[in-house]
Amino acid sequence: MSAINIKRMTIDEAVDLIDNADLKTLGKMALERKIELHPKKVTTFVVDRNINYTNICWVDCKFCAFYTHERKEDAYILSFDEIDKKIDELIAIGGTQILFQGGVHPKLEIEWYEDLVEHIHQKYPKITIHGFSAIEIDYIARRSRLSIEEVLSRLQAKGLSSIPGAGAEILSDRVRDIIAPKKLDKDIWLEVHREAHRLGIKSTATMMYGTVETTREIVEHFDHVRKLQDETGGFRAFIMWSYQSDNTQLKRELPTIEKTSSNLYLRYLAVARLFLDNIPNIQSSWVTQGSYIGQMALLFGANDLGSTMMEENVVSAAGAKNEMNQEEMVRLIKDIDENPAKRNTAYDILERF
Repeated sequence: MSAINIKRMTIDEAVDLIDNADLKTLGKMALERKIELHPKKVTTFVVDRNINYTNICWVDCKFCAFYTHERKEDAYILSFDEIDKKIDELIAIGGTQILFQGGVHPKLEIEWYEDLVEHIHQKYPKITIHGFSAIEIDYIARRSRLSIEEVLSRLQAKGLSSIPGAGAEILSDRVRDIIAPKKLDKDIWLEVHREAHRLGIKSTATMMYGTVETTREIVEHFDHVRKLQDETGGFRAFIMWSYQSDNTQLKRELPTIEKTSSNLYLRYLAVARLFLDNIPNIQSSWVTQGSYIGQMALLFGANDLGSTMMEENVVSAAGAKNEMNQEEMVRLIKDIDENPAKRNTAYDILERF
C-alpha cells in the first residue's frame, strides 16, 4: 500500500476500528495485509541476547521495576569481561545480535560508550550491536556536550549498527508527563531516530501501552511513526507491548490501572498492521503476552516472532516471566502453516526450517 496509489487509513478510521470492529474481522483484514507484504508466508525470528550494561538510572520512569540508583546495594555496571562472557554464551547457541541498553547512568560519557562498542566490535566482529535507546543517546549528548548527530556518528564509527525503539512508550507528551516526567519528550525521541536514519543507522519503532493513554493517543503514536518513516525509511520493524505493573511506582500511584486484555493487544496489533503501510515488519510480543497469544499475533498481522531473548531483565522485573527457545518458535510457526526462518538484525534470512 502506498499513499500515492491507495487511500491511507486516517486516524479517525483507525480509532473507529479499534473501538468498534469485530475482532475476527480485524484479524482477517490484518492477515490479508500481511500476506500482501509477505506472500511466501515466511515468519522470522532472531537469536539474540539482551545485555543491560547497567541498572543505574536517574530517569525514574514510574512504570519501570528494573532501575536503581547509583548508591544502592544492587547497583551495577558490567565489566567488559562480564559482557564478553555473555556474548560467548550467545555465540555458543548460534546468536547473531546483542540488544544493548541500560539504565541512563548519570555519569557515563561518550568515551566510555565508544570504548565499549569498539571492544565488542573488534572482539566479536560477526555480532551485530543493536544498542542504546533514544534517551540514552540524548543524555550522552547532553552529558558530553555534543550534538545527537555527533554521538551517533562516533558510536557508528566504533561499530554500532542499529538502535532500538525503546523509550517511545506512548508518543504523547501528556502521557509521558504522567508515567515518566523526567524522560525526553516525543519530539526528541523522533529526532534521535531521524538523525540515526540520516546517518544510515536503521532502527525499530516501539510502543508500550496500557497505562493512561486514550485510543486516539495510541493511533496518534502510529501516525508519528508512519510520518517519520515516510520521511526517512529508516524503521525496520514496529514492536508493541503492554505495560507490566508488578513492583512499579505507577501501580502504587495509580492502582486502578487494570492489566490489559489479549483482545486489546490483538486489536492494536491488527490496526497497527493496517495503519503502518510503510513498515514491512511487525513483531509479536510473546514476552509480555505469552507464547500462544504470541502465536495468535501471527494471524493478526505480525510476521516476526522477535527474539529468543536469551536474557531479559526489564519486563521480567515487572512480572512478565515468559520464555521461548528456537525450537518452540519453529514449532509455533509451523503449527499455523507458516514457514519459520532465522534472521539477522537486517531481516536477512540466515536459516530456514
